[in-house]
Amino acid sequence: MKSISIDIETYSSINLGKSGVYRYAENDDFEILLFAYSVDGGEVKVVDLANGEKIPRGITDALKDDEIIKWAFNAMFERVCLSKFLGLETGKYLNPSSWRCSMVWSAYMGLPLSLESVGAVLGLEKQKLTEGKDLIRYFCIPCNPTKTNGGRARNFPKHDSDRWQRFKEYNARDVETEMLIQEKLFKFPVPDFIWKEYEMDQIINDRGIAIDMDFVKQAVYIDGISSEKLMAVMQDITKLENPNSVQQMKGWLLENGIETESLGKKAVAKLLESAKEPYKTVLELRQKLAKSSIKKYAAMENAVCGDGRARGMFQFYGANRTGRFSGRLIQLQNLPQNHMKDLGEARSLVRSKNTEALELLYEDVPDTLSQLIRTSFIPKKDKKFIVADFSAIEARVIAWLANEKWRIDVFADGGDIYCASASQMFNIPVEKNGINGHLRQKGKIAELALGYGGSIGALKSMGALDMGLKEEELQPLVYAWRQSNPNITKLWWDVDRAAKNCVKEKIPTETHGIKFIYQSGMLFIVLPSGRKLAYVKPRMGENKFGGEAVTYEGVGGTKKWERIESYGPKFVENIVQGISRDILCHAMKSLKDYYIVAHVHDEIIIEANMDASLSQVCEEMAKTPSWAKGLLLGADGFECLFYQKD
Repeated sequence: MKSISIDIETYSSINLGKSGVYRYAENDDFEILLFAYSVDGGEVKVVDLANGEKIPRGITDALKDDEIIKWAFNAMFERVCLSKFLGLETGKYLNPSSWRCSMVWSAYMGLPLSLESVGAVLGLEKQKLTEGKDLIRYFCIPCNPTKTNGGRARNFPKHDSDRWQRFKEYNARDVETEMLIQEKLFKFPVPDFIWKEYEMDQIINDRGIAIDMDFVKQAVYIDGISSEKLMAVMQDITKLENPNSVQQMKGWLLENGIETESLGKKAVAKLLESAKEPYKTVLELRQKLAKSSIKKYAAMENAVCGDGRARGMFQFYGANRTGRFSGRLIQLQNLPQNHMKDLGEARSLVRSKNTEALELLYEDVPDTLSQLIRTSFIPKKDKKFIVADFSAIEARVIAWLANEKWRIDVFADGGDIYCASASQMFNIPVEKNGINGHLRQKGKIAELALGYGGSIGALKSMGALDMGLKEEELQPLVYAWRQSNPNITKLWWDVDRAAKNCVKEKIPTETHGIKFIYQSGMLFIVLPSGRKLAYVKPRMGENKFGGEAVTYEGVGGTKKWERIESYGPKFVENIVQGISRDILCHAMKSLKDYYIVAHVHDEIIIEANMDASLSQVCEEMAKTPSWAKGLLLGADGFECLFYQKD
């Protein structure tokens, strides 16, 4: 036996979508109903565990044997559930080193992240059965007790034997579909180093990160009290039954001569510029209510495991255009920032349920709770967090790729790229909080918006007008940035040309150390690390301006599989973000002896002993990979007893 392909069907009263597989599988009523498997590509067999059948001893032994490869689509689910089934305690899971995920393989090839969608895109002969969702709803989650079903809260096989038979067929079909995906993609194997990165990702997901649940419970309590008070004041002023209702509030404002299409954050901020009392107070109260942090705290309550740690928060290859990680469950990637200086004191007041002091010291309680969300994550007792991140990683990578010398010199001298950019654009010295310091903001907005071919629209979407720039300043800013970065501008169009030639001529091309390969109806962009970015069914098409462009199939802005148009600057964005992701993975491998518990964008969070050295961690992170000679990296960090933004 060399490999097993597996798919399982399970039951738990815990909501899998809200809680994640780790919390789901540790619930007391969790059980595996069906276990479908194929050994070495042979016939698929289904073990009906719900009806008393047993998984053969040889198969359970194989699950624990690190020499035998286990395949599944979204393998984390099978691995964690089978860990519980085999009796491993919370916090202990089957070794991920011998597990392979066909969802990761699909993502590596630029394909969707669902088994049904992959089957459709690849045109597989046997595809996932579409009635699966109904069968899962019937057998895998609790049902509502009714007179018709005898008041039961769960459906068992005996309640519908025909459906159960179809469920077994569905279970077997999933394994068949997974094996067909592997057959279809066999010409494009995932490199071993990517599987090593996947193993590292699974280990970090298994570790989880501790949550201060006493603090979270009190935050939820205080949020409830605060929301009630805000709502009562709004009701008193507006006389509305539910002033939190968008429809009711828009109606009340309209009756009072204030018309608005939306009550979103930006729209309310705009209304506040000219609003008079009592409408100003009502809109401000609405903004405070909208900031309510209860959802993030509730997500923590849902996801936390019995040992106080939240697990499964990172999706390997979640962004399949670049291979970057994406967030799950609590979503560490989009936590509100904290700007308060006295986080510790505010935390103490929340922990002690001191609502009065909070209201007295912090005018906006919902905003305070929002800023404290990060502090819910804590290290184990007698440990500390070391939080380290790369400084200006994408700006460094694009400067290195394009060989934009003045930028490389700024990084070599430890300079501020925003000041340097403004200085280069306006030909005068710019210093942070010093001479011409007011221009740093223009340098910053230009850096953030214009590096990937952005123009006036990109500046606006980055908030240029909100930051005080005038409409007539925007186009000159675009010109100034591009003129001061001629090598980056050249990089965009060299990449554009290389991608077009590769797709048109179906020949390998190369520019700036980046290779473009057309193979079997795929465009591959080979990064310096050796990792490939994949674009499905590329061909030449027409862009919105009437010019020619490379198009390919992928999950677009509509979240559906569609044809997407791309061009040089967009490919450069993918390339730079892909390289930045590879550097993060390189750093995590270098820091493998440390206990990494989380990572957010370009930041790594380590649960460390009190004597661990921050400077050593930053030094290790800043080491340039062997495949990126000449790239100057920088890392900075801090230590804390609860997570925060420095």
